[in-house]
Amino acid sequence: MTATTAMTSSSDFDVTPLIHHPYRPPEGFAAPQAGVYKASTVIFPNVAAMRSRDWRNRNGYTYGLHGTPTTFLLEERLAALEGGSHCVLAPSGLAAIALVNLAMLSAGDEVLLPDNVYGPNREMARSELLRLGISHRLYDPLDAAGLAFMISPATKLVWLEAAGSVTMEFPDLENLIAAAKARGVATALDNTWGAGIAFKPFELGVDIVMHALTKFPSGGGDVLMGSVTTRDAALHERIKLTHMHLGLGVAANDAELILRSLPSIGLRYAAHDATARELAAWLATRPEVARVLHPAFESCPGHAHWKKLCGAAAGLFSVMLDPRYSQAQVDAFVDALQLFSIGYSWGGPMSLAVPYDLKAMRGDKAYAGSLVRFAIGLESAAALKADIEQALAKLA
Repeated sequence: MTATTAMTSSSDFDVTPLIHHPYRPPEGFAAPQAGVYKASTVIFPNVAAMRSRDWRNRNGYTYGLHGTPTTFLLEERLAALEGGSHCVLAPSGLAAIALVNLAMLSAGDEVLLPDNVYGPNREMARSELLRLGISHRLYDPLDAAGLAFMISPATKLVWLEAAGSVTMEFPDLENLIAAAKARGVATALDNTWGAGIAFKPFELGVDIVMHALTKFPSGGGDVLMGSVTTRDAALHERIKLTHMHLGLGVAANDAELILRSLPSIGLRYAAHDATARELAAWLATRPEVARVLHPAFESCPGHAHWKKLCGAAAGLFSVMLDPRYSQAQVDAFVDALQLFSIGYSWGGPMSLAVPYDLKAMRGDKAYAGSLVRFAIGLESAAALKADIEQALAKLA
């Protein structure tokens, strides 16, 4: 007997009983972590169910891109974190920014951005939005009267950011929002720094909250995701339609990681905050440091606004090193750090340090000296202090 006649060919193997096996697990399973549902195709029990379901609401499931039990649960928990009512997920924080821009703006419209806005948001305005016939201007986030003066009939969206990217100015949020609202202009806040913990933006009258879940909600430095949260149902519908038209979706395993990390976000945020303040206060006494930029410190522009609205602060701050140090020396200082890795983002367990060229970022508003931004992780304050101290010794 040959092998050919003794064995069934793999092409003859019928997997139908495996695909259509009748067993279904019993209902009632419960565990601390939610189940992970992965799907592109969603199965309907009958044609009537297929025709009755609407992807725009949550009366059932229609297609994996429009939501699964895993992503619906994450959206609901994020809406609760931010104090909103509706939430959609995007593949990254920048994708969430793009979603807001494309949902709210059309050719001929104008968007106003704070001059310390997250760099990729500004670059999106300079490139993609401009190409679509959407103009932009920059405003001073500490000057609400100036913003009110800038708003024109073409202005359809005002972006807010608290605190400002890299230079950490805390804006006059209450009066900025009031200025936009008085003229019927929608506001969108990048609340990644505040993380739904430092202050509650919807209580200030913000219309849209964007959050880079990549940072504090993830907490691991290993997930890219963003969210857009609203309170107004009609505004959510508008954003949801653009979300669908763009085909935005997130992976179920990524959603699982955010869900697993959310319960500890308050504890982690407080730990980052406490260590950052301790290190910032110590660095303010060092002769190598000209200025500390941390919203909780009086030396930081907008400190009074932070103090009025916030008690907490993210584990993020910048220092201006003395102007006598060249950029090459500052770069060497960052290279000499051993516990601080060099990398973008923040909110994970590992501390990070990045030197920035402020002249390229802020132009004539550049501060004197070179800036280094520290993102504090979960290491001990003593260990991080010792690391900075040994690196500062190499500045000379």
